Amino acid sequence: MWERTLQDLIRGLRANRSDESRFIAQAMSEIRREVKSGDMDLKAGAILKLTYLDMVGYDMSWASFNVVEVMSSPKYHLKAVGYLAASQSFNQDTDVLMLTTNMIKKDLGSSPLEVAAALNGLSDIATPDLARDLTPELIAMLNHSRAHIRKRAVLALYKVILKYPNALQVGLPRLRDRLDDPDPGVMSATVNVLCELTRRNPEEYLFLAPQLFQILTTSSNNWMLIKIIKLFGALAPAEPRLVKKLKPPISELISSTSAISLLYECVHTCIIGGMLDGPSGFSLAETCTRKLAAFLQDPDQNLKYIALLALVKIVPSHPHLIAEYEEAIIASLDLPDISIRLRALDLISAMVTPNNIQSLVQQLLSHLIKPESLTTAPPSAAESLARSASGISTASVPPPTTNLAPTYRMEVSKRIIEMCSRADFENITDFEWYLSVLVDLAYIASVRIGALIRDQIIEVTLRAKSTRPYCVKLMSKLIGDDTLALSSTDEDSCSEVLWAAGWICGEYASDLSDPPQILEYLTNRHTDTLASDISSIYIQASLKVLGQWLAEKAEQWRLENLPKIIEIVSLTKSGIERLTAHHDLEVQERAASAVQLLTFIQADITRHQSSRSALGSSNNNPEPDFPKSLYLLSPLFSTHEIASSLSASHPVPTLEGIDLDSWIVPSEYAREQARSKPVAQPQHITVKGTSSHRTSVKKKTKKAPKDRTAPTPTELGPTAEELAAKARAKAERLARLRDDPYYIVDPSTQEDDIDSIPIMKLEADNFAPREETVHKAESRDLDEQPAEVALADGEGTSTTLKDTLPQEEVASAPATDTIKVTKVKKKGIGVKKKKPKITDRE
Repeated sequence: MWERTLQDLIRGLRANRSDESRFIAQAMSEIRREVKSGDMDLKAGAILKLTYLDMVGYDMSWASFNVVEVMSSPKYHLKAVGYLAASQSFNQDTDVLMLTTNMIKKDLGSSPLEVAAALNGLSDIATPDLARDLTPELIAMLNHSRAHIRKRAVLALYKVILKYPNALQVGLPRLRDRLDDPDPGVMSATVNVLCELTRRNPEEYLFLAPQLFQILTTSSNNWMLIKIIKLFGALAPAEPRLVKKLKPPISELISSTSAISLLYECVHTCIIGGMLDGPSGFSLAETCTRKLAAFLQDPDQNLKYIALLALVKIVPSHPHLIAEYEEAIIASLDLPDISIRLRALDLISAMVTPNNIQSLVQQLLSHLIKPESLTTAPPSAAESLARSASGISTASVPPPTTNLAPTYRMEVSKRIIEMCSRADFENITDFEWYLSVLVDLAYIASVRIGALIRDQIIEVTLRAKSTRPYCVKLMSKLIGDDTLALSSTDEDSCSEVLWAAGWICGEYASDLSDPPQILEYLTNRHTDTLASDISSIYIQASLKVLGQWLAEKAEQWRLENLPKIIEIVSLTKSGIERLTAHHDLEVQERAASAVQLLTFIQADITRHQSSRSALGSSNNNPEPDFPKSLYLLSPLFSTHEIASSLSASHPVPTLEGIDLDSWIVPSEYAREQARSKPVAQPQHITVKGTSSHRTSVKKKTKKAPKDRTAPTPTELGPTAEELAAKARAKAERLARLRDDPYYIVDPSTQEDDIDSIPIMKLEADNFAPREETVHKAESRDLDEQPAEVALADGEGTSTTLKDTLPQEEVASAPATDTIKVTKVKKKGIGVKKKKPKITDRE
């Protein structure tokens, strides 16, 4: 009577926080003695304490056999403790689970309390072997007289199916019967289980569509409707006819329901089920977009999130509908919730078109500049009291401004570049604007995306030749700006853009307006502080710019330019010479090679100047007027155009003699216009062997002068009779080939007729096994007619699902109570209208 209870154990743990391990060791030794006792009550108390310690983190696997002993107790309150401990501690590798099979079978046939405990425990401890052995008893529990037992059995069956999939073949007919259970709890549990099963293989559950549709149209339980809508969202892609059948009830729910969760699930099902596709889905798409846009104005952040998440899926099919709410979407970028911002970025990226890309990008750039004042925390209570004591009004103090998070800035910057470069710049109509955006982004991004911006600038310059002069102008300003050069050592700098600037200014030096100024920037300004790859490309660019400038001076040689040439060469050499002591070996090698070339040019110019001074202006000098070394550098870099194969952004020139506005095949309107003009009556020309009017017209047409104005019948196109005859011939040929087993019909030539799709058999009196395919349209017996789904009303009349699917409204049977599936044979058994007998190959 002095044993420690569970309450005593919990109080002891709280009282011994400083030495918990010692207390736990002492309690474990007591529990080990208690579980060996013959008193079942004492043993159950020890197991209950072990269960609590297991939740705290201590192992109780050593007492698994004792747990089974408590589970086998004839007393319900002790049996419940055993099942609770088993659910808590047993796993798939517990070796004593094989001892529980017969015990669980016995409990499933006992009183309702023991059945409920056994079903709850089986859901947690089921293994493949245990599920296989207990499947018959569990299926029998689906027809129990008590509703709460049926509900527990339905839920336990799902766990058993996961461990033993073959149980689905036996249990699915019983689950179908539970859809008509009089208890709403059992029906809800069944729908929940089917919803989970359908996500794995929807084709196997198409035969449940009639019953599910009846629940959809008759139930008023929002939770039930949500699950049914989810079910149809999984079934609709597998059965095209369901789309047209589901549109009226789902549209009514969207328009009438006030439940936000049900409304969102209806919209989501319309999107994934393909109900918004085609002209018939435009009105439904407009309704869904309007409902989702209303969520953007709601103060609830969760509604804004799911609205943005759903609008992203509507954009690909209906971008013009989303564009109407562009302002509300942009406003979501200023919200403090980072998840809403990211979803808004997804939506903005998806709604980009050539017409709105410039406005969207400019707003994103402004968003990067704007301080994140909305995410700043309000002042604390101490700060507010201090301000009040000092006489400063809290409302008059502006909130401190903080920058956007680096990861978020990185995401926004990458989205801007991705939007502009998508599909080989298909949205860009002005590449000069895009180059200016890249330069702006290099200044305001404040994250390390310089390599990405560099690659984009290089690619645009290579592809679009017309933008090269403007790009050279931008890069010249970039090289002359000290902002990026001085911040090249910062972690959040985009100094890699200077690499692109140096390469472009050197490669296209002929477009530079002031080459000597660029040479000064490349060689004498902050070159020691730049990264190694930038310093290396600056050396190469300096030689290219100098070579282009010297070649131009040689072509337009004037003797008074010689001092300026000597000065520029000397300054360039001295600037590059400082880099011969650079820590990077590549920079050292390039600098040393460049210095040797410039030393040779400098010596040649000096020699030429001295020789000219000695000879004066004598015309007997065979040497040219300018130093020949001025042409030394230019051929090294200008003999081949870099990456000329990437220049793919030029408009294709129109060939001579081609009128792009003329019709290749005249439209019906052009034909009507041609028919309305007066036609000169052609004269008959007798041709030997025929008296056809068409032949005589052709002969007349060949001899007609070029300046005639009257169109010939050939120009007018075929007549209405000819078109009708051609259509009849085509229809006869397709009908003949459709029945030809040796001819494969092209699926693309078939008309998209919903009624022509073979209707699968939905009769489930004898449930088909898993390995059999539910619907085989191509292997159907020739003697069988397509099955028809009948919607029977309460009075016994019925209309077929085949007749109702193509129609917008169902004329007969105002409400469907049951859905009956019949399979019609050749002789017309079970059909209202008797079909004529078909002979062989008629």
